[in-house]
Amino acid sequence: MELRFLGGVREVGRSAILVNDRLLLDYGMLTGNPPKFPVDSPDPEAVVVSHGHLDHVGAIPSLLSGDRRPPVHWTPPTRELALTLARDTLKLHGGTYDCPFTETEVRRVTQVSETHGYRETFEAAGHEVTFYNAGHIPGSAHVLVDDGETRLLYTADFHTDDQRLVEGSTARPDADVVICESTYSDVEHEPREDIERAFAESVRTTLWEGGTVVVPAFAIGRTQEMLLVCEAHDVDCYVDGMGKEVTRMLRRHPEFVRDADALKRATSNARFVTGRDGQRRRIAEKNTVIVTTSGMLSGGPAMTYVPAVRSNPTNKVALTGYQVEGTPGRELLDSGRAELDGRVMPVSAQVEWYDFSAHADREGLLAFIGEYEDDQILVNHGDRCADFAGELREKGYEASAPEHDETVVV
Repeated sequence: MELRFLGGVREVGRSAILVNDRLLLDYGMLTGNPPKFPVDSPDPEAVVVSHGHLDHVGAIPSLLSGDRRPPVHWTPPTRELALTLARDTLKLHGGTYDCPFTETEVRRVTQVSETHGYRETFEAAGHEVTFYNAGHIPGSAHVLVDDGETRLLYTADFHTDDQRLVEGSTARPDADVVICESTYSDVEHEPREDIERAFAESVRTTLWEGGTVVVPAFAIGRTQEMLLVCEAHDVDCYVDGMGKEVTRMLRRHPEFVRDADALKRATSNARFVTGRDGQRRRIAEKNTVIVTTSGMLSGGPAMTYVPAVRSNPTNKVALTGYQVEGTPGRELLDSGRAELDGRVMPVSAQVEWYDFSAHADREGLLAFIGEYEDDQILVNHGDRCADFAGELREKGYEASAPEHDETVVV
């Protein structure tokens, strides 16, 4: 089996792996200014997508340009999330170099889409493929690929612990080689119940003092997780941004969430913002909680809410996810100021960060890899892939960290 790594190696973003020059696993983009895309535009016979985050699906429609029509295989939620993200990219960047596809190519995605549930083996480009629940977001999958000689397990993004939205990954299918993510290979997450408790207590304190709490959250997965956390801790909230549409969509796929009734209660507990900036500014003056995109303060309704609450030290901005270096969210954490909607603004409101991660930490990664002691391990999707591969070799594994456009024969 030949594996060509087109992206997502020694970095977090633009995941893309070509198997036997025929089957493409993921085809994402790395957000930034400008965004980055995989190092080549392959012409695969079929595409298999692990889950619906931009760094794994963001460039999928571009594979359907010209006469190319490879079938795209994914779970039902991943299909809907990919289309949502593609339409949002068109809305924000259509017609520019930041968007590698057209509206026509997005429409073609629906024509070539083939959906599958977990543990349903299907054929793609001459390979047998099976999805297993990866415990990352609804519809996320480990991908097992069998070409008749070698069994490849592509973990994609995964979590081994339960979240309120999805159960942790428990599937460990037999494989000969594993491509394993390593996002948090040097981090140990605090127990989720401790993080939730600290978040809820902090929010209640701010509300009791008369302040407003803005909770920037990724639209896919994190927004719904925060709605569930708020409902479980009797915290009323508003929800705004793309997370509203994603929440409604996930309600239509109850088999892919941990507790569909809990998500229904959390949705009822939240008030969906239907207006625009005028209504948002009025809400920002209320003694309330607002869960809104974007999670790294790089756009979305947060561009209205954070400037509106920034000058009052009683108010709070509670960041809920990893803040990539160079993003306004990271700048705010590090310096107390950030470029918001084109202007650098000091923020007097309290700024806090909570590790509501949907990825396995070091302990989770090592426990997962421990099930594959005799297999070849290829480390990807992290900022320290080579270091983690070296640590695995010291533990006796056959491990390495591929580089961009490297072909590995396994």
